[in-house]
Amino acid sequence: QVQLVESGGGLVQPGGSLRLSCAASGFTLDYYAIGWFRQAPGKEPEGVSCISRSDGSTYYADSVKGRFTISRDNAKNTVYLQMNSLKPEDTAVYYCAAVGQAMCVIPYDYWGQGTQVTVSS
Repeated sequence: QVQLVESGGGLVQPGGSLRLSCAASGFTLDYYAIGWFRQAPGKEPEGVSCISRSDGSTYYADSVKGRFTISRDNAKNTVYLQMNSLKPEDTAVYYCAAVGQAMCVIPYDYWGQGTQVTVSS
């Protein structure tokens, strides 16, 4: 069974930090570029970040640049999204997705179920 499972979401105060994890099973992440997406209530889905498999280069949306960091640990078959200096507008359901390409391209092949991040005092 091919599966991506996000974890690490929760409630955090503004200015706080969370680290999201995206764990893969049924396939090896070494061969995939991995993206993080989010969808806030009433908003369209937004691409947050992506990491390639070719050279580990990364992409960040302007809204999170300088605050979020994406990384991967192929030995653990897991990708992470470190989120610092969180703002209320970061509140959303966060999804990870995998595409069997060297670079971050669409469409993605696999999606996780999402994890809720709520930033509120």
